Amino acid sequence: MPKRRQLRGFDLKQIEGVASLIGVDEAGRGALAGPVVAGAVLVTRDFLEGRWAIGRGGRVNDSKLLSADERLALWAEFDGLMAEGRIHAHYGMATVDEIERLNIVGATKLAMRRALEGIYAPAAFETRTEPDLFSGLEERAAFQPTVSCRILIDGLRLRPFPYPHTAFVKGDGRSLCIAMASIVAKVVRDRLMTELDSQFPGYGFQQHKGYATEEHRASLLRIGRCPHHRSVFLRKLFEARIDPAQMDFLGSPAAVQSED
Repeated sequence: MPKRRQLRGFDLKQIEGVASLIGVDEAGRGALAGPVVAGAVLVTRDFLEGRWAIGRGGRVNDSKLLSADERLALWAEFDGLMAEGRIHAHYGMATVDEIERLNIVGATKLAMRRALEGIYAPAAFETRTEPDLFSGLEERAAFQPTVSCRILIDGLRLRPFPYPHTAFVKGDGRSLCIAMASIVAKVVRDRLMTELDSQFPGYGFQQHKGYATEEHRASLLRIGRCPHHRSVFLRKLFEARIDPAQMDFLGSPAAVQSED
């Protein structure tokens, strides 16, 4: 893995020929519960050559390799950079219902698309190549740069996807803007899962954020699923361990009441 200071150098190479980059990454793709969240961060050459990227950008890394405190501290700095107009960032999410309907790959693409379209107007991209998944999505104000842009996405190339992009496996450890996007996605999703912990106690969402820990699996066997669990994921997890006739607890939400 490149040293942290090399993430900026990677982006300086990627920005050649264009005026800006948008890094995109997701959080929560492999969880048993909660939405999948994508972050998008737009940076310019001026930003990459500026004081913050040179002096402070070395603290940025793949969000999974940072502590919660490090992520929150960087989030606060991103907020300041946003306020100064030095970067532009947004997030998008796909709900559990959308994960069930579109499968996790389709839902991840939807979350990424929402993150992108929250930061950069759709008209700035090339013509879409897939059906509109945004029917019914409320309009929102979006930053609309007039400069050329290259999209960098963590992972494998998305097909189909409406916007041209370049994909990098483990890109959140290679690219500064992708790593920044990974932090945005992780912080947003962690906050959402902490809120769910107070609404649906007993699962430990605040600790494991919906992932398949032993504690989480034990709570599912004990009290069943809540409305924010992904039923398909649960069935795949338990089908090898439990008699199918005894898996009714996975098929419908548990009688756990929200505190709202």
